[in-house]
Amino acid sequence: MQAVSSIAIAGAGPAGLAAALYLHRAGHKVTIFERFEKPSPVGSGLILQPTGLSVLHDLGLLGDIMMLGNRIDRLHGLDARSGRTVLDVRYRALPGNRFGLAVHRAALFGGLYRAVLREGIAIETGVEIDALDTGEAARLIDGEGRRIGSFDLAIDASGTRSRLRGHADIPVEPKPLAYGAFWASLGWRGEGFDEHALLQRYDRARVMIGVLPIGRAEPDGEKMAAFFWSLKPEDAERVRTAGLEAWKARVTGYWPECAGYVDQIDSFEQLSLARYGHHTLPMPAGRRLAVIGDAAHSTSPQLGQGANMALLDAAALAHALKENTRLEDALAAYARSRRWHIRSFQALSRLFTPFYQSDGWLLPFMRDSVVATAAKIPPTPHILAALVAGTIIDPLRRIGLREVDWTQTPSPAPERIAIAAD
Repeated sequence: MQAVSSIAIAGAGPAGLAAALYLHRAGHKVTIFERFEKPSPVGSGLILQPTGLSVLHDLGLLGDIMMLGNRIDRLHGLDARSGRTVLDVRYRALPGNRFGLAVHRAALFGGLYRAVLREGIAIETGVEIDALDTGEAARLIDGEGRRIGSFDLAIDASGTRSRLRGHADIPVEPKPLAYGAFWASLGWRGEGFDEHALLQRYDRARVMIGVLPIGRAEPDGEKMAAFFWSLKPEDAERVRTAGLEAWKARVTGYWPECAGYVDQIDSFEQLSLARYGHHTLPMPAGRRLAVIGDAAHSTSPQLGQGANMALLDAAALAHALKENTRLEDALAAYARSRRWHIRSFQALSRLFTPFYQSDGWLLPFMRDSVVATAAKIPPTPHILAALVAGTIIDPLRRIGLREVDWTQTPSPAPERIAIAAD
């Protein structure tokens, strides 16, 4: 019999919701604590890779999310001045009909949240968790110093701004990255764009513009795109001061076809400013504490692994608790099962990010002249596709899962979405 029965989860994002589903189904008493009065998604769009999609399949939610998402077969980027291709990653370089699924964050959140509600998992909202008291039991401490509950295990799924990861065995705080981005969710405008690709434009590494078709947030919603413009967060106010029309002119100067997107923006209030940080907890656990998702590891979104890593963490923790009787052994097993996958992608993200977001000229020059050429030579296309797909190191076998057989899985299709909306 497992040593854990009552579990508190701080945070109702993808990591926390997925962990709640896994652990509730395993027979644990689970309570989610969320700081907002009404749980809701934060952000615009993302790509679910074969790894994260396999976790959703294991949870029984793959069909729901595929109804809303949009199949991505390619990541393609051009130098905005020369028109030269400097990024071209195709999933078809891998065997097995793999693909990415671009989704609105609301679609991913909604699928997980509705499943949590259907299964009657307790959610306490409007509770800001500041600290943790562990002894014979775990007790959460809120912003007013009140101790909440008595739990066998606390799970920190509260994201990059976590206040609980300081209780991990070796606490590490994120180091801010130089570049962030303006993000917006806008109506899809297909003319001049590939509906099955993430498209980007660059000016060295100081400017990066992206358009990602993300399907629908709800079955009866309009087709949408995530639009982003990279910039340093400290430059955001200067951009706002220069005025919206000046910023729009700059965007369309680099990428004229984006007029259909920026014309939908009437105010800077429609643009969310995302800030990024980089950190990896050497041990994502402490006494009666497990840390998952962005609270345990965060990085630049260049490799598009954030939500996938969160889902994998949730599955890995549930598997470790199932396979180990002692809590201490389960937490150690959880950390081991995720260590090399996380550390490898964190290192690769740190390596690649300066090629696309930095102030220098040398790395972008190398990207455009050397790396872009080398990327066409086998086996590089296969390696790049595996890197994007999250499978360059298999994260599934060690957590008791297998990747979905994509050759037997129907692709997302607009007609299927229309039927669901009816």
